[in-house]
Amino acid sequence: MKKTEKQKTLVNLSAKTFIQVTVLLFVLMLAAIVLTYVIPKGAFGLKADGTNDYTDYRPIEGAKGIPIWKGLLAPILVFGSSNGLTLIMLSLFLVTVFAAFQVMSDVGGIRALVGAVAARFQKRRALLLAMIALVFMAFGAFLGLFEEMLSMLPIVTALCVLLGYDSFTGFLVCIIACGFGFASAITNPFTVLLASEIIGANPMEHIWYRIIIFAVMYLLLLGFIFLYVKRLCKDPAKSLTLAHDEALRAAGKAEGQNAPVPQDEKRIRVTYIAFLLVCLGLIILCSATPALRDYTVVALIAYFLVFGLLSGFLSARKVKPVLKSFLNGVLGALPTIVFIALASSVKYIFDEGAIMPTIVHSVNTAVSGHSPFVVALVLYAIILVLEFFISSSTAKAILVMGMLAVVSVPLSKQMLVLIYTFADGYTNVLFPTSPVLLISLSMIGVDYFKWIKKSVPLFLLNLALVTAFLALGITFGY
Repeated sequence: MKKTEKQKTLVNLSAKTFIQVTVLLFVLMLAAIVLTYVIPKGAFGLKADGTNDYTDYRPIEGAKGIPIWKGLLAPILVFGSSNGLTLIMLSLFLVTVFAAFQVMSDVGGIRALVGAVAARFQKRRALLLAMIALVFMAFGAFLGLFEEMLSMLPIVTALCVLLGYDSFTGFLVCIIACGFGFASAITNPFTVLLASEIIGANPMEHIWYRIIIFAVMYLLLLGFIFLYVKRLCKDPAKSLTLAHDEALRAAGKAEGQNAPVPQDEKRIRVTYIAFLLVCLGLIILCSATPALRDYTVVALIAYFLVFGLLSGFLSARKVKPVLKSFLNGVLGALPTIVFIALASSVKYIFDEGAIMPTIVHSVNTAVSGHSPFVVALVLYAIILVLEFFISSSTAKAILVMGMLAVVSVPLSKQMLVLIYTFADGYTNVLFPTSPVLLISLSMIGVDYFKWIKKSVPLFLLNLALVTAFLALGITFGY
């Protein structure tokens, strides 16, 4: 379990990246505080069952914005809000995942697994990338997985590095592919199914159109990935994760000098194959079972805590080094909690400032008297704005679809669900208020602004395709 000085932890968050992201999120938080003084406060009335009546908007006269002290303390106070438990669970999930994979890395589990896969696909690397991207995109499209895929990122990035690519390639075929699948949803329970249930639509009606969208978006992403890989193969110095990957390779060489004997490596490989398969099975079971869906993160926290340590003990056959490695993983993950707190503070400030009802109420005015296509684009733009401040798909679905269920727009219910799905998904891998995006970028040593600069062509083409699919859907009556 020897490690080089350069690779102390699996999650390497540079001071520069931490400062850049923290400053960016803090500026957004300050902007949110200012907006509570600019946008009038408002509230929705209540129905008989206690839920919000989105047709009954009531302005709050003479109210000022959120107290400055409360806005500045939002990163702390948010953990005591109605979303606090979710944020605490997400934080614990990330800490246990990172710690378990730190152990896996230190005992040689990652090297044993990716070495075997890399050897098998060394001459079919492009096929392997396409297969990995398809699998992760399917996870997002069918099961609505996204945060959970952070647990798979270390494996995928290590595999891509060993294949001769880089960690950024792994990030694309894992996190970005999953995000694209989440947006190109087919049966995503957090967007398609939930939104359809709220608005009273049949999620299976015209499902063939969503399958076509999934296929087209997969080809778009695949083109972006292979274009990057082609440039990378011509000039490895153009890698976005060059320094990060050099440290990974150096650590791999150091581990190789102390590689376990073949029978020990086989035991380690079998142990972690079982560990990952059970983990994947648990994710699919919880996501596909309505009664267990809300407990997916809790189950994974317990799984990574218990079986992350147990797998380490079985592989290393030592207790003290494994516990030390687990602790290093916990410490390495702590800075990401700051990202979660700051990113979640924006919505907290909007809620405390009572300006979200005013923003939502503006939808009625914005969409009245326009053509169906213009209405679709306006709704899409409004949901994009909401997405910047509310990253939770469930919370946004209840808010947005609950409102759309009672407003009068010249669009079918299926089209409204499609608009919501488009606006909710792709921004998960674009906006700086997405904790998963920031954390995954920190894991591969890429700062947010570098990602935005690199991904501009991808998202411009994505926007063009989304617009085209909305227009086409309206034309044939989707």
